[in-house]
Amino acid sequence: MTETATRRRLGARELLETMLDAGSYLSWDAPVRGVAGDGTRNTGYAADLAAARGKSGSDESVLTGEGRIGNHRVAIVVSDFAFLAGSIGRDAAQRLVSAVERATGLGLPLVAMPASGGTRMQEGTPAFLGMVEIVAAVQAHRTAGLPYLVYLRHPTTGGVMASWGSLGHVTAAEPGALLGFLGPRVYEALHGEAFPSGVQTAENLFDHGLVDAVVPPEGLGDYFGRVLDLLEPGHVVAGGALPSTSSATAGAAGQTAWESVLRSRDPLRPSSAELLRHAAGSVVLLRGAGDGTKDHGMLVALARFGATSCVLVGHQRNNAMGPGSLRDARRGMRLAKELRLPLVTVIDTPGASLSREAEEGGLAAEIARSLYDLLGVGTATLSVLLGQGTGGGALALLPADRTIAAQHAWLAPLPPEGASAIVHRTTSQAPALAESQGITASVLAGRGIVDVVVEEVPDAAAAPVEFCHRVGEVIAVELLGLARRGAPGLQARRSKYRALIG
Repeated sequence: MTETATRRRLGARELLETMLDAGSYLSWDAPVRGVAGDGTRNTGYAADLAAARGKSGSDESVLTGEGRIGNHRVAIVVSDFAFLAGSIGRDAAQRLVSAVERATGLGLPLVAMPASGGTRMQEGTPAFLGMVEIVAAVQAHRTAGLPYLVYLRHPTTGGVMASWGSLGHVTAAEPGALLGFLGPRVYEALHGEAFPSGVQTAENLFDHGLVDAVVPPEGLGDYFGRVLDLLEPGHVVAGGALPSTSSATAGAAGQTAWESVLRSRDPLRPSSAELLRHAAGSVVLLRGAGDGTKDHGMLVALARFGATSCVLVGHQRNNAMGPGSLRDARRGMRLAKELRLPLVTVIDTPGASLSREAEEGGLAAEIARSLYDLLGVGTATLSVLLGQGTGGGALALLPADRTIAAQHAWLAPLPPEGASAIVHRTTSQAPALAESQGITASVLAGRGIVDVVVEEVPDAAAAPVEFCHRVGEVIAVELLGLARRGAPGLQARRSKYRALIG
């Protein structure tokens, strides 16, 4: 038997009791207006509503209110599937919109927990069009810089999945939940065959980057509590000197560019994931751009360095970086912009994927869009050259208010072997060309592209944990400095690159 069949599903009130701090729930629900008495059609609808009220103990398919998760005050909208399969009619839509607008007015994060078959068929097209107003209310909430967190429960399909169920800044799903646009029963009725198994499941959606985590109900309070901890506005301490972040340009004396290239390729050198593991105080990993691709060359996370929370986007060095990876990165940029968090980008890539799939997927266009979005992020930005910085894949994450680099990190339009093949028609001149191109952290610092160089003494591959700690400390100091100064804006962000072209 499947987990969907064997796992007992919690009702709406049980879920609230499980997730929220004890005794913290306060209902916002006013009596519904009632839609069954218009007498125009479907005279059995009034009886359906009465039966639903008796079965569920609710007056509509949506409950709304507020409570606390880990002592964070939040607004809540939750489906009661026992009421006409959680379907959304006029009254349910009105209740949803009112709750979202109230949450926006109060400045509260909003947690949505749908479990629904979609639009209520008894109310026809007007109920279907109510989804537009629900999405508009969610849009206004997100535009106000307020978190919108979603927990997809079993089952969530139809118009609910295609509206407020798919708009979360962070989205978790119930294990084994049936999640999809067209319900399997409808598909079978329309097509005369069963829908393919294993597709519309929480786990498959996680694998395709459509949900960030699969979380059992009993773990939901902890999961959303950690997210809310990271999204809580920081308190910047005014005045006082910042801790020092020394530049290590002198430490690179006598070392060639080619030596840095070789060191950056050491398989024991720590990655973006290891930097998060060893240097961040708290981390919630996110999954994909929500576009269904399986291109996992980019890491996206909420993280805290020192006292400052941020959105971090970083190359997964051992994964090919295709257009889907850059869409993941752009999701991180949007999160930083909407949630008003600083953005940290971590660069460590041998280059973008070279393949037919990457070309047909719009790799070049995604690099351009990433640059466009990164330059336009309205919050503070910090880029970190951690290792290899090859080509457009590196460039897509580079422009920032401040840039730090590991001592043996480097940045070049192509790997030195590729540049040598272009200039000399052989790869044998790669070491000399790397030197002449000025790709190393120390040279980049001398040209004003890199602001701080982090020493590798010993080499990062020889002492990865200590190296990650040093980089993390510099990130924390830089984020604190940016928080005090505020985001400098597009023109200031462009100034260092404008200077390079005279």
